[in-house]
Amino acid sequence: MRKWISLSSISAVVAVLVFCSNKPASGDEPLLKRLLFTLSTEHYSPKEINDSLSAQIYSNFLDKIDGDKQFFTKVDIQKFEVYRFSIDDQMKAGRFDFFDTVWTTLSQRLNVIEPWIEKSTQSPLNYDEKLTYVSREKEREYVADLKGLESKWSLWTRFQVVDRLYRKIEQQKELKSGKSDSGLSKTTPFDTLEFKARNETQKYVKDWFKRWRKMDRQDQISFYANTVAEIYDPHTNYFPPADKENFDISMTGKLEGIGATLTERDGFVKVERIVPGSASYKQGELKAGDLILKVAQGAAEPVDIVDMKLDDAIQLIRGKKGTEVRLTVKKPDGSIHVIPIIRETVVIEESYARSAIFTYKKKKFGIIQLPSFYADFSSRGRGRNSAGDVRIEVEKLKKAGVSGIVLDLRNNGGGSLADAIDMSGLFISQGPIVQVKDPGGNIQQANDPDPQTIYDGPLVVLTNTYSASASEILAAALQDYKRAVIVGTKSTFGKGTVQTMVPLKGGNSSVFPKGFGELKVTIQKFYRINGGTTQLQGVIPDVIVPDPYDEIERGEKEMDFHMPFDQIPAAVYKSYENKKYKNAIVEGNKSVKSEKYFELVKERSKQIAQMRDEMTYNLWLEGYKEQQEQLKKQDQKFKDFRYEKKIDTTFALEVDLKEVKGDTIKTKTRETWMKGYNKDAYIDIASKILYQWSGR
Repeated sequence: MRKWISLSSISAVVAVLVFCSNKPASGDEPLLKRLLFTLSTEHYSPKEINDSLSAQIYSNFLDKIDGDKQFFTKVDIQKFEVYRFSIDDQMKAGRFDFFDTVWTTLSQRLNVIEPWIEKSTQSPLNYDEKLTYVSREKEREYVADLKGLESKWSLWTRFQVVDRLYRKIEQQKELKSGKSDSGLSKTTPFDTLEFKARNETQKYVKDWFKRWRKMDRQDQISFYANTVAEIYDPHTNYFPPADKENFDISMTGKLEGIGATLTERDGFVKVERIVPGSASYKQGELKAGDLILKVAQGAAEPVDIVDMKLDDAIQLIRGKKGTEVRLTVKKPDGSIHVIPIIRETVVIEESYARSAIFTYKKKKFGIIQLPSFYADFSSRGRGRNSAGDVRIEVEKLKKAGVSGIVLDLRNNGGGSLADAIDMSGLFISQGPIVQVKDPGGNIQQANDPDPQTIYDGPLVVLTNTYSASASEILAAALQDYKRAVIVGTKSTFGKGTVQTMVPLKGGNSSVFPKGFGELKVTIQKFYRINGGTTQLQGVIPDVIVPDPYDEIERGEKEMDFHMPFDQIPAAVYKSYENKKYKNAIVEGNKSVKSEKYFELVKERSKQIAQMRDEMTYNLWLEGYKEQQEQLKKQDQKFKDFRYEKKIDTTFALEVDLKEVKGDTIKTKTRETWMKGYNKDAYIDIASKILYQWSGR
């Protein structure tokens, strides 16, 4: 039986800035109380609700709201400071004194800043004035007053204009003839370019602030709840009902709706992409580029969604399988159409495991890409899951006669713990896969549930910094058993914690009419079978491939409030290590050292680190041009190097080609995916390892 516990994918909590009155809405108070209660009773490492926690929430909230110190002054901070040690008491009482004071100040400040931007972009700038702008300063302080803040925004706005103007000038140089998509031509005068740069900057800021103002009270409270939850650890997050629905979609790879990717453009909901095989795809009238003006549920009165918050518009468009939605759509030619679509279950194929074959020195090898450890928890074990899909792909590759397999876990942020365990068992006969410790210090061992091994041949697992959680469990287990050669960046993400979803019961309110949602809370830590943990440290590959971002600290280590590294006793297990396996690792490391391309990667990583730490930009046009040209020269050496691929070719399995036969979009999607592997340094390293391991 599958356990309903998931190792969640790495999620970036989007900091939304919303503005309203400082009067708490009904229903907010019990949410905070329920949140604190759940954190206190369910979290792996609960915190005492006291002044220390209050100070952490205070700092984290201000950092999330104004991390670049662009909105608040020292005067504002002095006003906020009185709340530093009383937030815990406010939350216990269900009050929002600190929260609303900050939001109100921010709302007022927005109304002050916007006119500054408009004023500074109304007329041409002096592009000879020797000013500079510092981006990503290591140490920032709040400015003293509004005068200092206006000066800061003036420099930021100038930087935006100068950058846009420079890029337009460069784009104009590259034009061979006629006009570009942006409306520029070789003869467009400087004054026009300059005007466009100022106008686009002003529009960018207006749209930015407009999005903030569209957010409602639920967004505000959800944001506040998240700044509290992540104090406990970076992977404990609050999910209001709509966000929980999106989380479920990411875990299952499917949703009920029309099958279109939507974005917000100038107040309109724009169709960016139609999902192949979806309801919209089959109906045929809705196209990329269309603007959706109104949404009706069947024959009901249509709702105008122009200027509506995108999330709210999407909720109207989504719906149960078999129901009808009628979209009033404006086509690119200006014509208006009403398009009826019967909603279906949309399967997002790109989120599922898929395989292909590549050849190296006349030998065939298979590759399986796994974007996440997905599972349909709502189906109680009857739905589609990643372990089952990988089993199918392995069997297909075996039938095709491959001599080795690559499992690509790069950028796989995790997912289902049960699937990580089941999938590991596909490649070993029996034994422990992972150890799990609960808050009481009790250690449980999760074993391979199936004594059958479906594949015992040469195996390479590809990882990178963004391979996390369940990816790390699988990679660590196969590495400890010496069952696979791990190839990747210097370490994986370093997330060694287990989360589960806990409903926040307590009814609903006018602010949360669908209930209070759920809390994704850390309940356990997992450990390798060798006793170590991937927490902070990650999985260090057997063959380390240089990466352009190696000099920048990434992963769990750079996240605030991360849990510590520790160790427990090793489990009892027997490795599969043999001479061929050892020689394969030697071959992999040898090929990395001999590849000139990786020397350039190392050089580039040092340059990127310097730019990441702190960058001072010239704000006079000629100085900015010189600076950008210098940066281009640094990058050009890297770009000019002609990387020679080592594999021969990549092609689809016959059984997969039959499935997409006649569907040009699905065929093109698969071809594009496979083409990406043709000049992939990781695959080239893997091919040499597999060639050595399989007996040349």
